[in-house]
Amino acid sequence: MIGLGGKHIVNLYNLWVVVYVALGTLATAYGLAVIGSTVGQPNFYTYFDLATADEPGYAYTTNIIGALNGVNSAGAILGCLTSAWSADAYGRKRTIQLGCIILIVGGALCSGAVDMAMFLVGRVIAGIGAGILAGQYIASQDLSRTPLIDYAVVVPMYQGEISTAETRGAMMCVTGIAYAFGYSLAGWLGFGCYFIAADSPHAQAAWRFPLAMQCLPPLIVLAGSGYIPFSPRWLLGKGRREEALEIVKRLHRTADDKEDVAARQEFYLMEKQYELDAQYAVRRFEIFRTAPNRRRALVAAIMMWGDQFLGIFVMTNYGVLIYASLGLTGFTPLLLNACWTTFTIVGNIWTALYIDRYGRRTFLLIGTSGVTVSLIFLCALTATYLGTDNTAGLNAAVFFIWFFILWWCFFVDATQYVYVSEIWPNHLRSQGTAFGLAFFYLASEVTLVAAPVALNKIGWKFYLVLIVPSCFYVAAVYFLFPETKGRTLEEIGTLFGDQHVAGRWYGISEEEKMEIARKALEETSSGGHGMKTGDSDGATEKNEIVL
Repeated sequence: MIGLGGKHIVNLYNLWVVVYVALGTLATAYGLAVIGSTVGQPNFYTYFDLATADEPGYAYTTNIIGALNGVNSAGAILGCLTSAWSADAYGRKRTIQLGCIILIVGGALCSGAVDMAMFLVGRVIAGIGAGILAGQYIASQDLSRTPLIDYAVVVPMYQGEISTAETRGAMMCVTGIAYAFGYSLAGWLGFGCYFIAADSPHAQAAWRFPLAMQCLPPLIVLAGSGYIPFSPRWLLGKGRREEALEIVKRLHRTADDKEDVAARQEFYLMEKQYELDAQYAVRRFEIFRTAPNRRRALVAAIMMWGDQFLGIFVMTNYGVLIYASLGLTGFTPLLLNACWTTFTIVGNIWTALYIDRYGRRTFLLIGTSGVTVSLIFLCALTATYLGTDNTAGLNAAVFFIWFFILWWCFFVDATQYVYVSEIWPNHLRSQGTAFGLAFFYLASEVTLVAAPVALNKIGWKFYLVLIVPSCFYVAAVYFLFPETKGRTLEEIGTLFGDQHVAGRWYGISEEEKMEIARKALEETSSGGHGMKTGDSDGATEKNEIVL
């Protein structure tokens, strides 16, 4: 709700749930990033008998490195598709639990791998778990009020469904923040483990221990998953109205709203939209059957594919190799990689604080433009100075790698997870979010498999493969992406041409808002569904935070 002075008051329980399930997203990001530090550990090459750079047979090594990332992305695509089905059939909460179990098994296989085949199988399984979790994190935003604002698919979806329209953007940005923490943790663990002596009997721990750490966050989420609520929108769809209303009230109760007026009007709009949506059958491939849904699908696919071709996974997963090619040696590439990923935490937190003020489309336009310019300069400097002893030129190339991440983490990273979930109507959100994130991982399959081989074979020319589509992507954002800030999840549909929107919140007068509140109190209090005045006295005084 909005308190005095226009401040957004967030229920602490709501915030706790959003942050807690984000641990799954942290595990997803960590699993993606851990290979970036693994390839910087000398014992990894020794144990698997792989040639290092400048040694005969390094071409085979680049194929293996690409495969380790490629099979993980392939598994993530399967996870996204699984999440789309299970999130509707069994709920966001159960799907999060499933993703945690699968991710734990995959991480254990990777850390205990005795040969490359076992390692690859572990990466596939871990990818499936990561893909499921990424989607459900986005779904979890459903626990917040509509007027507020996966692990790859299910977590972001869940977070969006539990947030309000005013703070939905900030709450869902927790996904990007969790990704940043996951990458940062992988970077610093890799840097620390680098100092395990090569002749030590525990030398293998330099790469096995970081891989094993992937299991810890999903274990924590799984252990506490009994305490997180089901998504109220999912419960409503299953006919569990009373349970859904009680969860909405618990998630949005504040000391200044003792009758749960905000929660009731949120639930009122939510229920009216569900009743309207129920009149329309959800058929196979429904996300492609109407013009508004086809536009959503196009926007989701372009955004998630385009974000990958900005080159973020290339930089994060192969940054150590790129730094080494620019003349940096020893532990320096690992140190720079760790610092680089840590910086993304700052950017994602900034996004969370300001995305609801300035908007998703604005952030995407600024970020994609800045990243593309950075890639152009990096390409030019690499083409000019790679393989030379011109220290100034090589250091300038390193600078633009850092300039790249400035634009990415402040404007694009968290924003993409907010946008790809909230553009879909409630009954199609799990399918639509999974569809968008499938493109995210499909594009990563292309870039991550190709990058190590291409950087070794064609050098700076590989950056052109990123720059050209990125230029088209910036234009697509400008012409195709509508602004969604400040609107409820239900009324965003009007931006894409939906005609069946039950109620409006964005841009209506105070008198209209009061009328909605009156109807909400009437309907949610009837039949024993409501809460008596004063039920929350003394229980909510400290259960809130002001943004």
